[in-house]
Amino acid sequence: MGMNHMDMNHMDNSTMPPSHHHSTTSASHSHGGGNNGMMMMPMTFYFGFHNVELLFSGLVINTPGEMAGAFVAVFLLAMFYEGLKIAREGLLRKSQVSIRYNSMPVPGPNGTILMETHKTVGQQMLSFPHLLQTVLHVIQVVISYFLMLIFMTYNGYLCIAVAAGAGTGYFLFSWKKAVVVDITEHCH
Repeated sequence: MGMNHMDMNHMDNSTMPPSHHHSTTSASHSHGGGNNGMMMMPMTFYFGFHNVELLFSGLVINTPGEMAGAFVAVFLLAMFYEGLKIAREGLLRKSQVSIRYNSMPVPGPNGTILMETHKTVGQQMLSFPHLLQTVLHVIQVVISYFLMLIFMTYNGYLCIAVAAGAGTGYFLFSWKKAVVVDITEHCH
């Protein structure tokens, strides 16, 4: 009897025209985040903290506290990503070795000829700095895809965490780079 009742309910739910309120309740209560609940991926931005999957099937947000924790973690991850980008640039500048100097004549004022020297710098392929750059590049790519997938949950809180973390990271880590560029431009 109980089995027939469940079958009838399932058939009634599947034949009824879906309404927004009905589909939300059935996905969160009846299915309890089972296979049917996981396949229904939101395609618009929303603010909520029930049954929000975060990257892995075991990481499901269900309470405001869990959402707050996830917000902080995603914020820090986005901030770390920005810091990693700037750190890689700094490491690259420090590890560059001078390969050669190229001098070429360029026309100067009043018909004179000036010699302009260009320094070509680079890294050796089989070196520790290049190996470190490669490992950091892989980490940077993985984090960037994680942040993209987090943003694609369409959860408003998590999207704000990604944007705010990236902005804060850029603000904290890129100011030295900006000052150096500015001074160089004024020297010319």
